[in-house]
Amino acid sequence: QVRLVESGGGLVQPGGSMRLSCAASGSIDRFNTMGWYRQAPGTQRELVAHISRGGGTYFSDSVKGRFTISGDNAMTTVVLQMNSLRPEDTAVYFCNANGLWYSDTFSNTQYWGQGTQVTVSS
Repeated sequence: QVRLVESGGGLVQPGGSMRLSCAASGSIDRFNTMGWYRQAPGTQRELVAHISRGGGTYFSDSVKGRFTISGDNAMTTVVLQMNSLRPEDTAVYFCNANGLWYSDTFSNTQYWGQGTQVTVSS
């Protein structure tokens, strides 16, 4: 069984920072990609950022320059560092992982964390 366990989240003031972490557990050696989505009330879930095993990164235009993403070499953990937070960043943030490798076997499977609430408000 593979699970993504998230940590972080909570209430932060505008302009502040927050760090979200996600770690995979179970029968996993590595993922091809890991990242974060978010969903605000009444909106569709959107991709925030992700990082590939080769080191490539992606950021949505709304967070580019404010957020950073990093992962370990095995791509089983990912950290999203959020800086200069704005009220519009308020959402539930979900860890996401794609392309599971275990015992030299690949599975084109997508995994999701439970989600953690981030609220940016004074």
